[in-house]
Amino acid sequence: MAIAFPFVEVSIDTKGLQPEVQRAPGVLAIVGGTNNKGSASNNDPIVVNSLDDAAPLFNEMSGPNIVAKSALYSALEIAFLQNPRPSKIYAVKASAIAAGLTALEAVDDVTFVAVADKPVKSGSGGKTAVAALKAHVENQSAAGNKRIGVAAIDPEIAVSASYGADTVALATSLKATTPRMVMVAARGAVNGDGDSADVAAAAASAIAGQAPASSMVLKKIFGLTMPLSTQFKPGEITALSDDGIIPIIDPALVAGESLHFAEGTLYTTDASQKYIDLVRLLDDVEFRLRAGLIGLIGDARITRTGLAAVIRKAEGILGVVKSTGAITGYSFNIPAYNALLKPEAARSATETQVIFTARSERLVDMTVTIVIGPAIHRLKIALQPKF
Repeated sequence: MAIAFPFVEVSIDTKGLQPEVQRAPGVLAIVGGTNNKGSASNNDPIVVNSLDDAAPLFNEMSGPNIVAKSALYSALEIAFLQNPRPSKIYAVKASAIAAGLTALEAVDDVTFVAVADKPVKSGSGGKTAVAALKAHVENQSAAGNKRIGVAAIDPEIAVSASYGADTVALATSLKATTPRMVMVAARGAVNGDGDSADVAAAAASAIAGQAPASSMVLKKIFGLTMPLSTQFKPGEITALSDDGIIPIIDPALVAGESLHFAEGTLYTTDASQKYIDLVRLLDDVEFRLRAGLIGLIGDARITRTGLAAVIRKAEGILGVVKSTGAITGYSFNIPAYNALLKPEAARSATETQVIFTARSERLVDMTVTIVIGPAIHRLKIALQPKF
């Protein structure tokens, strides 16, 4: 028979068992048209787990066979060929590109976005779509959903003596003032079907598949081939990369025949955040801090003990990042905490005011400094032969 003991009451608080929100750093969304084919609803983001699942959603079918591949499905095909590839891939069957991008605004885990079969070319078609993509990633990033858009130069632009200068001039109106766009170029690139390859979808998937702190320089891109006659000459590689456009190349110094990113930069005028891995790392660290510290909101008090708990929690979050080698060090500065460390009689008028303001506004300012050891992008060698 159970015996009740009413003398001591115990209540279980499961708040400490609540897991922190995790955000996969490589989640890709591809927006594209299907010529109204396929069973998917328009402007509805769908997680694609396999191409077999995607086929009837985005193509006209004849039994189990595809009658004709849509632009969106072709983009998904090449995205799935990347190794490693994103942890999750969304597809949006768009009634119009702008409407498809708008549908993505409610999806909070997307970190990369590409538009299917809309390369930058002469005329307004491709540029209009890429401009909409640029606006989308900039606006969503400003709202807190940090995203990077990936676009490509039309691979069908012919070889010419002025290709480098012409391409730079063609794309320059799309260069972002914020570090939120990647522009790639793979002249003459074709997919496995022999059609013009969706270079943007391939590049977006390849980048998203890498860890945030991984530089994209010389990383492989799969699913496309480039005839030798269309591959970039040294001067063209320099012209494109100097402008922030990433050429896809088959490096002579890398064994075998494979295609690689010849740079790792964003297509931006912001020189302080010009590298893809830097921006991805900052996005990842920012999300980790926000998700990890939100549990203290409403509970941690503006006292010496309360703010010490905030610092300990932040140390735990960044300690995990440091253990991966993504950062080499970190430090914190909370002016209110620094002031609270002193006895009240020893505080200056400024320190007293800092504490008063923090408590009256219930607002704590915290500066987090992280030290980043970036990847080498260039190596200068002085070769000195001697007899």
